[in-house]
Amino acid sequence: MKLRSLLLRYYPPGIMLEYEKRGELKTKSLDLLDLSPSTDVNALVEEIQKAEPLITASRSDQVKLLIQRLQGSYDWTCKLWDTASGEELSTLEGHRNVVYAIAFNNPYGDKIATGSFDKTCKLWSVETGKCYHTFRGHTAEIVCLSFNPQSTLVATGSMDKMAKLWDIQNGEEIFTLTGHSAEIICLSFNTLGNRIITGSFDRTVAIWDADTGRKVYTLIGHCAEISSALFSWDCSLILTGSMDKTCMLWDATNGKCVATLTGHDGEILDSCFDYTGKLIATASADGTARVFSAATRKCITKLEGHEGEISKISFNPQGNRLLTGSSDKTARIWDAQTGQCLQVLEGHTDEIFSCAFNYNGNIIITGSKDNTCRIWR
Repeated sequence: MKLRSLLLRYYPPGIMLEYEKRGELKTKSLDLLDLSPSTDVNALVEEIQKAEPLITASRSDQVKLLIQRLQGSYDWTCKLWDTASGEELSTLEGHRNVVYAIAFNNPYGDKIATGSFDKTCKLWSVETGKCYHTFRGHTAEIVCLSFNPQSTLVATGSMDKMAKLWDIQNGEEIFTLTGHSAEIICLSFNTLGNRIITGSFDRTVAIWDADTGRKVYTLIGHCAEISSALFSWDCSLILTGSMDKTCMLWDATNGKCVATLTGHDGEILDSCFDYTGKLIATASADGTARVFSAATRKCITKLEGHEGEISKISFNPQGNRLLTGSSDKTARIWDAQTGQCLQVLEGHTDEIFSCAFNYNGNIIITGSKDNTCRIWR
């Protein structure tokens, strides 16, 4: 066996090894789920060398640098910032591993939920930073979460293949949603709050009744892992994106597929509706994004210009602009109808993995693997 390259994996934290065996290129992973700011990197590298024959002494410095880069990205906290001043308002401390998923209870905005690799979800006060509840019950990392629109429930999705619903008032578990055969990677409520959607690495999407915890139906059709799943604003349609390079549009009333959106040459990494449900946007590992009409299911325009994969895409509240974040270290603002790039947001020194408009659409925030967030006006 011959080691060809070492690749950093931010989620779950680890290092991917590409190696050659009998002329065939293979990969394996070194999981570093317990990595913390206090981890002794030299001792960890020694342990890795003893356990993994591919990591020879000549590669130890490279492994050390990768681990230090990962170590700086995960400090187990969540920080609250004032977008007007850029001032840090508070640090939410208490998790015992990576904080991976965060959500405000919009439109109220007085609570924050955090999901962690420590298998717990915590509920916090925005005003005081106090932890109201710690939701315990998952047996693996929590990677996605969402408040219902009424701000009475939090849903969590986990690598343990389950989703759970929690009561915000008393901190009790209400339902466990079981049925997926692989990790749950995304979830959200519809705007009425009576349905939950979960997407999984098992290539399926499940729709659940939020009042009973019962599965309503399963959407089967993708032939690779799900990357995104969400309802339209009026709850009539469901959009799913997949690593099979397609998005699928489903009738939310009966779970039937009404269209398959094709054209990308790489995996779909993100997808979204505009706030009217008339437009659909898709972002791909092929470095392009596309806008489709939800009515005709035809591609309206193609967004080209990024020099790396696009991991995040979102409409502004008005629906006339699109925001994309890319591994090329830039974010871009686009005209949603013409596909023209209106502005390139440059300044990050590493991949951008998250970006969003604020509620009014006049502020943009970007999150990068350079361990910074930037606010743009």
